[in-house]
Amino acid sequence: MTPQDHPITPPPELVKQWLGTYFGTTITGEVSDVELTLATQAARWGADQELEACCHEAQKLYGVGRWLRSIRRPESLKAQALALLDDASDQLDAAHENTIRRALEKLDD
Repeated sequence: MTPQDHPITPPPELVKQWLGTYFGTTITGEVSDVELTLATQAARWGADQELEACCHEAQKLYGVGRWLRSIRRPESLKAQALALLDDASDQLDAAHENTIRRALEKLDD
């Protein structure tokens, strides 16, 4: 996933609100690229931490942590296919699994 594909990107208005709260004033000007970048990285880090905690609990309780993570932070199609293959490995003949895995690993991300 590229940074542009990340589902968490706060709008400039929200960044202005956060800056205003921090500085105790109303921000009227434009949000700088540095401010927007820092706020975006902080929001993404927090969201990723929460997602990991939820996935950990979902995996323990229901066995769906990997599935939840793949939906909320999709990887490349190749990575998704390899993850599905891992999940289905107990249902496949070892030779078939190895053939599929070798074919997938030859693909570009």
